[in-house]
Amino acid sequence: MTIELKENERIDELQRNGYQIIQNKEKFCFGIDAVLLSGFTKVKKNEKVLDLGTGTGIIPILLEAKSKAKHLAGLEIQQESADMARRSVCMNHLEDKIEIVCGDIKEASTLFGTSSFDVITTNPPYMISEHGLKNDDLPKTIARHEFLCNFDDIAKESSKILVPGGRFYLVHRPFRIAEIISTLIRYGLEPKRMRFVHPYIDKEPNMVLLEARKGGNSRVTVEKPLIVYRDKNCYTDEILQLYGF
Repeated sequence: MTIELKENERIDELQRNGYQIIQNKEKFCFGIDAVLLSGFTKVKKNEKVLDLGTGTGIIPILLEAKSKAKHLAGLEIQQESADMARRSVCMNHLEDKIEIVCGDIKEASTLFGTSSFDVITTNPPYMISEHGLKNDDLPKTIARHEFLCNFDDIAKESSKILVPGGRFYLVHRPFRIAEIISTLIRYGLEPKRMRFVHPYIDKEPNMVLLEARKGGNSRVTVEKPLIVYRDKNCYTDEILQLYGF
């Protein structure tokens, strides 16, 4: 199948099952946070998975490569990103496994129905709308700032969409952890597993990975830190393994 590339688009290798992904270097390309989230997420055989704010579809594609999920879906509000995601799905011949939907996270439960997924993943905008520098390029602003939805919207819709006992997986910034946990609990998503990500062993964490369960008991396990670099520009063995090297 011949896949059309549009202006400034490129095809990147994913080191998993020979899969590739289409990205636009002038817009927003996936980063290590998406790779870490896919590695942290646990998907059981025949489960249904939804990725909220999927961008160009990186997380559903990576999860399809590592799991035996029955069906994966990605929801993305930006038409341009959703189009790239769909073309990547076709390029990898995954049309029967992955569905890309263009729509608003705030309407996710209406789009997909309540109690319709076993697992939800999300790599949401980290910055609140008035925090930090905004990029003049709207697609990057939407990806990095809570411009079109906030974390409360994500937690509320996820609680509706997940089946009882369903699992919610998130990558975010540690400075918002108190807000994240309190919001999840308010919507019946109980934090169960957490792992902090450190750029170097002697540096403070700059990311946090979190698993919550719909209707779970109040008990959380904090896993050992994940260290990204052992030296400058040199990944640790665990990170190399996540990238497929």
